[in-house]
Amino acid sequence: MKSDTDQGKSASWRLFLGDPDRKGTPPITMPAAPPWRQPRAPHELAVEYDGKRGDLSPATLQRGAAYQATPEIVQMVNAALHLRRPLLVTGAPGTGKSSLIDAVAVELGLGEPLRWPVNSRSTLQEALYNYDAIGRAQHRAHATGSSDGLKDEDFIELGPLGTALVPATRPRPLLIDEMDKADIDLANDLLNVLEEGQFHIRELSRMAGDSYKVRMFGSTERVTVAKGRVERHEFPLLIITSNGERSFPPAFLRRCLQITMPDPGGDVQRLSRIVEAQLGEHIASQAGAIIDGFVQKSIAGETVATDQLLNAIQLVFASPGMTEVERATMVERLTISLAGAPQ
Repeated sequence: MKSDTDQGKSASWRLFLGDPDRKGTPPITMPAAPPWRQPRAPHELAVEYDGKRGDLSPATLQRGAAYQATPEIVQMVNAALHLRRPLLVTGAPGTGKSSLIDAVAVELGLGEPLRWPVNSRSTLQEALYNYDAIGRAQHRAHATGSSDGLKDEDFIELGPLGTALVPATRPRPLLIDEMDKADIDLANDLLNVLEEGQFHIRELSRMAGDSYKVRMFGSTERVTVAKGRVERHEFPLLIITSNGERSFPPAFLRRCLQITMPDPGGDVQRLSRIVEAQLGEHIASQAGAIIDGFVQKSIAGETVATDQLLNAIQLVFASPGMTEVERATMVERLTISLAGAPQ
């Protein structure tokens, strides 16, 4: 049996290495899907639609290139890719939960991640598709003929989850952010769609035609929906984040892989790598005292986030007119505990 070191050298099962320098090369080839994730849509359709994904934005490229993945994170991302399971990522604010999907999307060349920020009013419907019934009614009332170019399907847009289920040969990346803020039933509703790998657009079924072209989320790209049904081919790369504010139903947890993000606050070396990746080697080499002070806050039990450290370092080194006293004061104020004074 190969040791973990041998596997790391051959990278035989690892699709994601946590190495931003790879950046989309070579193109990802997915291993065979397990029995519970066999494709629904035909391969030919998946090939046709695979390229219909957004280009990586500068913000995504920056976050993905700067992300510092631990060996545990790399392992669990690869497990999720192989098993076609959602990855539930739990951790305190500022530990890099949301940026993980950027790192994977950049390295594996999966295109701009789809994002669904969840709140207490979020519904599965909005994640799947949006139907502008009012806009359609107004258009019909004022239409003077068929030459205005608008059709009934123009008033339907797939949501982030609906777009993630569009057939593709490579997984479409989808972030479901802060799932613990959602209504308690949303988790199980979400699982039903993911397990089935399909959903129905009832408004299209009521129309006279057999198939319609609808827009993908945040895009002008269109895909054909036949008989009102969207069916996946490859399972999406689904990363679900949670701040740990409440627990999830056992059925939901059973179908997810789980990882708790490490708190970088007590790790000087990892913090130094994060600062270097974000702000450059020159600034990181001068910020040792600020990083050490930040670590001491974390060790003392204060709740601090990496974003605060980056803010403090960026400000004091980008403001040459600051006095030493001002710098020390700003660092202290920008790295104040997020939970008040430790007990």
